[in-house]
Amino acid sequence: MKKYKTGLVLSGGGTRGFAHLGVIDALLEKGIKPDVISGTSAGAIAGAFIAAGKTPKEIIDLLKKGSFFKYTKIQLPKDGLLKLDGLKELLKREITVKNIEDLEIPLFVTISNLNTGEIEYRNKGKLEELILASSSIPILFAPVNILENRYVDGGLLDNIPIEPIRNDCEQIIVSNISPIKPKKEIKNLIDITIRTFYMSVNANMKKVKQSSNIYIEPEGIESYEILSLSHANELYEIGYNSTKKMLEKNNL
Repeated sequence: MKKYKTGLVLSGGGTRGFAHLGVIDALLEKGIKPDVISGTSAGAIAGAFIAAGKTPKEIIDLLKKGSFFKYTKIQLPKDGLLKLDGLKELLKREITVKNIEDLEIPLFVTISNLNTGEIEYRNKGKLEELILASSSIPILFAPVNILENRYVDGGLLDNIPIEPIRNDCEQIIVSNISPIKPKKEIKNLIDITIRTFYMSVNANMKKVKQSSNIYIEPEGIESYEILSLSHANELYEIGYNSTKKMLEKNNL
């Protein structure tokens, strides 16, 4: 017998993460509640708030209150262009537990160890540290120090982290907000960084689809920027509507 009935896997994808909230809302409407969550980057952020008992609508309101850069701090580019100090403050203020293992729903956070070059899936440790590390896209954001190692975005090595819950769930639902599609214009350094990053993280898609019972890729998600909050409501709706269609297709 499996440890969990339903596992939810949330990919990375910057501020496209609002689509995850629409996905989760549509699942909850159908009575599908995750018993365990595994997330990378934006998926780790959304997963942390959901695992702490927040509703998707509450999370949207929290994250929409300022521009994306309200959650960052510009610094001299020694190891990254930006720091996520504001996100750290938001997590500290809105989630009362300090350790990831104390959340209402079990959560695995994916982080990439720069020192060892290996992927790590953590379900124990300081929540803020792990979420910040998982969200630190290389070059754009400074790495996060945890003990003696430095960590960056988990999506670098596993953007759709099924692995830590693969064998423990009766069914696995995947929400992927970072599909790689043809793109005509690559405008600047940030575009190049993001495009290169997501080319690498989509390398194992065949395996992901084989391992998931329900695979959701919100329709049109690739046309939205990953560093802007201006389309939060649209992204939520895309996630919500795509999930409803997928559930109907699977007779759920």
